[in-house]
Amino acid sequence: MKTALQDALDERGYDTLTPVQTAVLNPDLTGRDLLVSAQTGSGKTLGFGLAIAPTILQDAETFEAAAAPMALVIAPTRELALQVKRELAWLYAKAGAVMASCVGGMDMRDERRALARGAHIVVATPGRLRDHISRGSIDLSVLRAVVLDEADEMLDLGFREDLEFILGEAPEDRQTLLFSATVPNAILGLAKSYQRDAERVIAKSENGQHADIEYRAMTVADRDVDNAVINTLRFYEAPNAIVFANTRAMVNRLTTRLSNRGFNVVALSGELSQSERTHALQAMRDGRAQVCVATDVAARGIDLPNLDLVVHAELPNNHETLLHRSGRTGRAGRKGVSALIINRKSNKKASRILGMAKLKAEWGGAPSAEEVKKRDQERLFADPAWLEPVPESDQETVASIMDAFTPEQIAAGFLRLMSSMRTAPEELSDVDAKPAPREDFGASVWFSVSGGRATGAEPRRILPMLCDVGGINKNDIGAIRVQENESFVQIKEGSVAGFLANVGPEGKLERGATLTQLAEAPKLERMKGGGPRGGSKFGGKGKPSYDKSKSDKPWGDKPKSDRPYSERPKFDKPKFDKPKSDKPKFEKPGGKSGGKPASKSSAPIDWNDDPAPRAKKPKPASKGGKPAAAKSKPYRTSDGPKGKGGAEAPRRRSGAHQEARPTEARKGPPPPVGKSNSKKNKARAAAAKAAKGKGGRS
Repeated sequence: MKTALQDALDERGYDTLTPVQTAVLNPDLTGRDLLVSAQTGSGKTLGFGLAIAPTILQDAETFEAAAAPMALVIAPTRELALQVKRELAWLYAKAGAVMASCVGGMDMRDERRALARGAHIVVATPGRLRDHISRGSIDLSVLRAVVLDEADEMLDLGFREDLEFILGEAPEDRQTLLFSATVPNAILGLAKSYQRDAERVIAKSENGQHADIEYRAMTVADRDVDNAVINTLRFYEAPNAIVFANTRAMVNRLTTRLSNRGFNVVALSGELSQSERTHALQAMRDGRAQVCVATDVAARGIDLPNLDLVVHAELPNNHETLLHRSGRTGRAGRKGVSALIINRKSNKKASRILGMAKLKAEWGGAPSAEEVKKRDQERLFADPAWLEPVPESDQETVASIMDAFTPEQIAAGFLRLMSSMRTAPEELSDVDAKPAPREDFGASVWFSVSGGRATGAEPRRILPMLCDVGGINKNDIGAIRVQENESFVQIKEGSVAGFLANVGPEGKLERGATLTQLAEAPKLERMKGGGPRGGSKFGGKGKPSYDKSKSDKPWGDKPKSDRPYSERPKFDKPKFDKPKSDKPKFEKPGGKSGGKPASKSSAPIDWNDDPAPRAKKPKPASKGGKPAAAKSKPYRTSDGPKGKGGAEAPRRRSGAHQEARPTEARKGPPPPVGKSNSKKNKARAAAAKAAKGKGGRS
């Protein structure tokens, strides 16, 4: 190992190397292409920094003047790229290395100027690096080493085409190192195409879970997911914690909920700008924030100190993502906890993901409110502040407190102050508990409120108006039924007196609405004709509707029979047998009408008799005496025949493409215009009359 690098390690206190660092520094692998399977947080950044040192420094102790880059490190996200740059900067500081970065979200002009001044090592994201190569901003002609960090994640994010372009532009005699937490077939294909006789290095146990991470599977009720997240954060009280969600909307909702509950929380999602993301991570590192709510992509590769807890508010889609999420904790020998919040719907999915990841999790419920309070008490008594002597500056205050209050009062006041500094835990319901049946509203009085659907009245508008004006709460209000021109409200009988006193004798409400007390429950009618989409459970297209006014129920149901189902009369469905006949079946003659015989006579037709065959209408003869062609003659307008000032009308189409035509055109040929047209019309009429006289059916 170079002296400059060894000095940098000594200053940082690195006396032992991690398994991945030891594996890549094997003398037999010096200068070779490597495909490394390394657990997230195992020190692989320092590992590949040391692995490429012999290639880029060769026999020198320090670098020469910076020019075109000699080493290129590609990372999937901006945060990871900047983190790698910081790690390599102190490692190669004594060797005189000049670092540069090319990441999205930064000013591209500043990056071009930095590359023009020269750099020994460039850390970049795939998309921005490809832009620089396409613009000619970076020279890869003297490149000696390329490192792909988190290669599997870059492929998952859709950077395969960019990576192939970058590796295709790099010199073929380079050293290529691929580091990945998992090695799917896509990574093997990339290694086969762009590496030369790569050595596979497995620096972790692929068949076992991370030894420093405790996995807990917490089953909760569907409505207690957010409460379980709060109790888990309160139970562990980790210096830094990450809560993972799958969507930006869920990130924003959880961030708001935790902030309202008193947590120092920041959000990390793709909709944030680079400066906002940087400030959020810096707040976590400085201790100004303890909880980070993030999506998978936004949190990829970030390294936070003292990150002891990872909470999966929503389960990941696959086991690789679970490993990447959980890998944020349990770093550098620290113990970490990865808690999966599992509701009834995601139980099987959690078991499948844990099984595919070959992880053993401790199944149970989320921390209850009592468990959180008990844990707070344990932390309180274990605090070393109890054993420290009282400083001289506080002795006078301590004496004053002891003189003014009894020990019980001091202890009770201390507990109250401690409780006010922490958010209270949530009460969790039983996972298997069924929703409690809705209680009967009890005796009530109905009121009519002017205005209905026609004026935009809605229950969500009526409810707060009644509570504000009438001085009641939502529990005093029962059903709210909005009709077309008025609305009906049910109010608990015990609250009516105070409600009317606050409303006043005139019954005026907000927005010009008025209130009227009813003597009995209103009879409501269902809507007929369906809603705007035509057809609903209240009667619409294709569905029978019925009048509710004949029912004696306020929000009437269909009148039901009081007789039990077993005593109701049963009716046999009548069966109709077709009469059998010895006569041969009628064969429908062919024709334009589909073979169905037609008759203008009102007398019934015996379908078993053989009717006379339908006479075909003779085709009009042409000028040469020959029958006209089978195709239909174009329809001509009243301006005259084609070629003599007339215009040919569009041909008639069939089916759905049939165009609308004037009524006159559907009745028959146009009125005769000119001598030639009159002769043709007379010939057609005579032919039709002759055919009818011969017994043909029309």
